Amino acid sequence: MKAKRSILNLVFGLGSQLITIVLSIFIPRLIMVNYGSEANGLVSSVVQIIAYLALLEAGVGAASLQALYKPIAQNNRESINSILSATAMYYKKTGFYYLLSVIAIAAIYPFAVKSELGMWQVMGIVLFNGLGGAINYYYQGKFRVYLLAEGKSYVDTSVVTIGNIINNLVRIVLLLQSVDIVLVQASYFAVTLLQMVAFHIYKKRHYKWLDFNKEPDLAAINQKNFVLVHELSYMIFRNTDVLVLTFFTNLKIVSVYVMYNMIFTIIDNIVNTVNTSVRFALGHSYHEGRAKFIKLYDAYELYFMAFVFSLMTVAYILILPFITLYTSGVNDVNYVLYWIPILFVAQKLLINARSSANNVINIAGHFKNTLSRSLLESGINLVASLILVQFMGIYGVLLGTVAALLYRSTDIILYANRRLLERSPWMTFRRWLTNIAVFAGIIYLNNLVSYSFDSYLSIILGAFVLGIIILPVYIAVASVLEREVFMYSLSLFRGLGVKMRSKFVPGKVKVSG
Repeated sequence: MKAKRSILNLVFGLGSQLITIVLSIFIPRLIMVNYGSEANGLVSSVVQIIAYLALLEAGVGAASLQALYKPIAQNNRESINSILSATAMYYKKTGFYYLLSVIAIAAIYPFAVKSELGMWQVMGIVLFNGLGGAINYYYQGKFRVYLLAEGKSYVDTSVVTIGNIINNLVRIVLLLQSVDIVLVQASYFAVTLLQMVAFHIYKKRHYKWLDFNKEPDLAAINQKNFVLVHELSYMIFRNTDVLVLTFFTNLKIVSVYVMYNMIFTIIDNIVNTVNTSVRFALGHSYHEGRAKFIKLYDAYELYFMAFVFSLMTVAYILILPFITLYTSGVNDVNYVLYWIPILFVAQKLLINARSSANNVINIAGHFKNTLSRSLLESGINLVASLILVQFMGIYGVLLGTVAALLYRSTDIILYANRRLLERSPWMTFRRWLTNIAVFAGIIYLNNLVSYSFDSYLSIILGAFVLGIIILPVYIAVASVLEREVFMYSLSLFRGLGVKMRSKFVPGKVKVSG
């Protein structure tokens, strides 16, 4: 069942990312062409600011997720309802603060930034970006947490994907008509309300037993405040760069940053889809036996890291050709900066390739124990970015984030291996060094080959060809160097194949357990 759900999560998740990429890739360019780079920078900075309000959910969401793994693995509905009732209390309490925060930001932000757009336009953009999330947070946040814990993120993905399709199609039509930018953002608000209705209908049909009014198990989510700090650190990495650039440079530089970040955010979403698809299985396995969990963890870390490195390798090769083509005709700022891809790749590798080790910390519930480490990471990032942006601009904020990530990623690996897996961290560090060597080798060979990507079609085909060449290289190197993990992984796929065949050929294969 867990393997089947992981595959469904992965298929639906990657399908969602593909659809979202195809549709959303047009929107920033349409904004730049029709409204200018400043408008694009403004919309992006507002999105980043509103994203900070997700911190209201972050603590209880992650704490509830960790608390739900065990009762779900044991099919203990009473415990599940008690934990979700405690979660619902927190969502109701903070939902009101979420709404007030959106209104406050809408009132203050027009006076905090310099923009050619009118004050009421800026207010409207903030309101329509934030109100939908506030309403959805209040009514459906707790149910979406349960879906993730049960391993049904494909349900959440399906609803969000359909909403994104509708939203992006409407926005593209409005942008092509050069409609007021506020009305374009209003379409996002309308679609978010439709998503809320869809979640409500699904819950009523498939989870009638869920009851958010039971005696709340407050102890189960008592680490929510510690989780909040961890999530704050993560949000800083995702959003601080844009905010620092907004207030210490100008919105055109923000637009440059956003263009590169757009591509790497797409990759982030693909990586997070894979990670989320399997995380619930790791969470359940953690409570089913240590030996079984470590084998599954090693297999996941080995191949997940290879997957992350392969995506970043392809992105590094194609990012500048894409940016050159994508921003052609936009002449109010220079978008082609040759050192930016290196810093973005370093940043994204440090964030994403450590995810498997970070999963162990989260699943084990060691949020309080790692609180000081998370605070130090946030401090390094903020201080370094604020100092370096004065001298190096966009390069400074990226270097500040890389500096913080070097510290924290190393710390996460050490903590997960020594404290939780009770082994030497060298195994994980060796996997890092192996993948870095493969990355360097592929880039060196790529520089020896003479070819150009001068059209969207050539970039798409290039990404496909490079992907089917580069990913097997990383997987092959990993498998050769760690044959025992490879054999275990192979047995997992063989076992899954037997189970799948047994569903279609009843009586032919007998599967125990």
